[in-house]
Amino acid sequence: ARRGAGVAALLLAPGKAHRGGLTALAAAGGEIIETAEETATDPAYAAHWHHVERMLTRADLVVDGITGLGGRGGLRTGAARLAHAAEADKVPVVAVDLPSGIDADTGEVHGPAVTADLTVTFGTHKPGLLVDPAREHAGTVRLIDIGLDLPGPAAAEALQHADVAALLPRPAPESDKYRRGVVGICAGSARYPGAAVLCVHGALRTGAGAVRYAGPGDQAVVARFPETLVSSGLPSEAGRVQAWVVGPGLGEDEEAGRRVADVLAQDVPVLVDADGLRFLDRDRLRARTAPTLLTPHAGEAARLLGVEREHVEAARLTSVRRLASEYGATVLLKGSTTLVAAPDESMPVRVNATGTPWLATAGSGDVLSGVAGSLLAAGLSARDAASAGAYLH
Repeated sequence: ARRGAGVAALLLAPGKAHRGGLTALAAAGGEIIETAEETATDPAYAAHWHHVERMLTRADLVVDGITGLGGRGGLRTGAARLAHAAEADKVPVVAVDLPSGIDADTGEVHGPAVTADLTVTFGTHKPGLLVDPAREHAGTVRLIDIGLDLPGPAAAEALQHADVAALLPRPAPESDKYRRGVVGICAGSARYPGAAVLCVHGALRTGAGAVRYAGPGDQAVVARFPETLVSSGLPSEAGRVQAWVVGPGLGEDEEAGRRVADVLAQDVPVLVDADGLRFLDRDRLRARTAPTLLTPHAGEAARLLGVEREHVEAARLTSVRRLASEYGATVLLKGSTTLVAAPDESMPVRVNATGTPWLATAGSGDVLSGVAGSLLAAGLSARDAASAGAYLH
């Protein structure tokens, strides 16, 4: 208002407004409109609310400050009406700290919420700004450092380019194919031979020293990648590896289950994806001494947890933590924002926001399994292999 812009403050809870701020706004020529939430459904105030909505849709910019960090649940009726009006008329919205109506701690959205074009957040990123479905309401996020001394550890973290680069293995002058890591791939079937090819491709492109393939797709794999060491027998008969990937395109028959059990019986890190997730025994998995990495999408995660897919999609942060805890494994939960949780609940969940809807295509997950499996074989922890793999993918 001090710069000549016309500013109006809509107060949904007039009694909670900052009096000093209102005084300053009025002194600068701003307009203050009291629009108490409890009148939103009162017919006597229908004309007033219609006027407020019209004023909102004619604005050049809306600043959302309805609720703050302590807000829980979706917006109430009046606030929801205003949020809907702004969104329907495509009025640019800037959210202060976080869009009103989202859960800052979990990324869940329990009812109507503001959809912002820009969120200016302070001190640190909140999990709700990184994790879907709330992330979809935040738009572009800008962090303003206000000098907070933040307690640790964080609930979630997002690796940046330099973080991932520091994790990636680099061959030393004395490296050979075995020192760089040999990854075993048990994937594909007569119905899905391409899964084996794609998984091997991902492993080779990520720098595996060698790839051993064990499965019915051996001819398709060696035809495309002649450097692959192939066999059609059980994985345990394929030769020594530093890590295994099992599951992509494997099928659901008894033979597939036998191959999964054979891989999990080996004392090396194992990544289990896709069809392999169907054959998991929770107690046996928890009894493994070598690291295990599970890479489900929301539907597969729901089956492992015994809940509906919609529950996982609505509560992704809670779901990935629960999976990791119950199965004693690192879990990479695929999605528009991929989440990585370790079984150690004291470690922050890692959020990867580099994905794109273009990755939502058949075979994409098979490639990711090969990428992360190669990093496991190179010596990265399951958490680091999953995080770096998701970022690179």
